[in-house]
Amino acid sequence: MNPRAGFWRRLSRMRVATAGLAVFVVILAGSLCAGFFASAPPNEINLDAALARPSLHHPFGTDPFGRDVLSRVLYGARISLGVGFLARTISLVIGLFLGALAGYFGGRIDSILMRLADITFAYPTLLLLIAIIAVVSPGMVSLFVTLGVVGWASVARLVRAQVLSVKEREYVQAARASGASHPAILFRHIVPQCLAPVFVVYTLGLGMTIMAEASLSFLGLGVQPPAPSWGGMISSGIAFLRTAPWLTFFPGLFLTLTVCSLNLIGDGIRDALNPRLAPAFAKSMIVAAGRAADAAEGSR
Repeated sequence: MNPRAGFWRRLSRMRVATAGLAVFVVILAGSLCAGFFASAPPNEINLDAALARPSLHHPFGTDPFGRDVLSRVLYGARISLGVGFLARTISLVIGLFLGALAGYFGGRIDSILMRLADITFAYPTLLLLIAIIAVVSPGMVSLFVTLGVVGWASVARLVRAQVLSVKEREYVQAARASGASHPAILFRHIVPQCLAPVFVVYTLGLGMTIMAEASLSFLGLGVQPPAPSWGGMISSGIAFLRTAPWLTFFPGLFLTLTVCSLNLIGDGIRDALNPRLAPAFAKSMIVAAGRAADAAEGSR
């Protein structure tokens, strides 16, 4: 059986992961088709309908300015998912590149890069994000760049441990003996063998990145009004928690479902690569991931 086909077959048999994938697809489709489901644009003000309860015309009710909460939740999903994917991709690229350099060349390069990773791990993530955002101006671009830069260390450690294992294999030694350059050996023969567990970490970290974006927006340091953001909507709705609980309930519900579904998908991908079930290539990936976790734990 094709290893990839076997992986997707095992993943499809995991009901919890499949349910998480279904929920995430629904939320993603709702955000992409927000104009079809929403009864009004997200920033359209209608003071006559201010704080209207959920109804057929406004299924999620309205806010103090009469804006449709359903519309703002769906359009806010675009922002939260967009920032999450962009930030996590930046973390993946930076971590993959620096981790590969550290594992392949070792020595002083490895020491410097891993000490930088230790410095990143030394600070609580949210406090570090707040400190950086406080220096730069809050906004969409600074938000996903900051989230991306802060999250590189965990990916770099995983890739470094994988590269340390893969670079001593026979086909890498053969490529080196044939005169292949360092970039060719690293990015053609080594890095592709390290991608499977990296994508597991990418998926698991995506939900936390979306949560971090919502936290910053909640504090007023993320997406700025009037742009819809789940964290910002929850923050502005706290003042009306008793009189209009739908202002915080629905964005909080979508945030929870999104993060939980992404975590379930990540767990499903990890379990689909279980060495007891997966073919040899997946088994080697999981063993390398375990070594990466041991290395990260030992460095602390």
